[in-house]
Amino acid sequence: MGAKQFGFGDYEQSTAKKRTRRERFLAEMEAIVPWKALVDLIEPRYPRTTSKGGRPPYPLETMLRIHLLQQWYDLSDPAMEDALIEVATMRRFAGIALISDRIPDETTILAFRHLLEQNDLGEQIFKAVNAHLKANGMAMKQGTIVDATIIAAPSSTKNEKRERDPEMHQTKKGNQWYFGMKVHIGVDSESGLIHSVETTAANVHDLTPAAELLHGEETVVYADAGYQGIEKREEMQGRGIGFRVAMRPGKRRALPDTPEGRVDDLIETAKAHVRAKVEHPFRVIKRQFGFQKTRLRGMLKNGCKVKVLAALSNLFMARHELLCRT
Repeated sequence: MGAKQFGFGDYEQSTAKKRTRRERFLAEMEAIVPWKALVDLIEPRYPRTTSKGGRPPYPLETMLRIHLLQQWYDLSDPAMEDALIEVATMRRFAGIALISDRIPDETTILAFRHLLEQNDLGEQIFKAVNAHLKANGMAMKQGTIVDATIIAAPSSTKNEKRERDPEMHQTKKGNQWYFGMKVHIGVDSESGLIHSVETTAANVHDLTPAAELLHGEETVVYADAGYQGIEKREEMQGRGIGFRVAMRPGKRRALPDTPEGRVDDLIETAKAHVRAKVEHPFRVIKRQFGFQKTRLRGMLKNGCKVKVLAALSNLFMARHELLCRT
């Protein structure tokens, strides 16, 4: 992104002997994110300098880098602006020199996020990253694991409209009620990478978007007990898929202590071993990147965020293999 003039804080950080965890992480992301492909994807929709004058827009790659920093560190627009002012490592990653460059304010950061949302660029970023992974030998194979997780939404009505997000809903899981949304994913049974992602309100049954989570070439689908009956659904007929759906917990506990019962239990254990891979991307999205509660309102904004997070989760999980290829 060109040579930059950095301030004293930048110099002090760059000459420190020990690299911080953030520096190591961002160095890995610098190496594996397909920057050119993503910039080329967004560029046709990005504002250009006009003959009427005015302040020129920030470089597109800088704004993309800032947006990804937001996702990796779960920062609001104002918090992202503050981080760019305070954290030299983030400024360097974004390509900003504190002395000579303007730092994008929260309004500019918000405008870029809206650009992605309004042009369905979250979905396109997800597809572009998966195409990059496929080109590096990480194609989705013949098995898919489907699952869903709940992301909580603020239930407080202490806001301007004095209401909860009308596009979020409550649902009961076990003996506990949740308010928010669901993230549904289809994951490759070998690599654990996400190949399909959908978002719905929390009260939508896991089975409803299940057909949208298949890439069409799988011969086997793994799912937990919440997907019982998936093979009977009309949209699943004629696909030539073998379904490996978990037995309901109560039924499994009641298996007899006989040779047949022990074999059935071993089969359930084998299914669970495969299904465990679907928890890895959920852990990255919710723990590594901190997306456990929505900050944005509405499914459009949150859907775009989830698609970008799914792309970043895939890159994170595939980072060691990608780094070996760079």
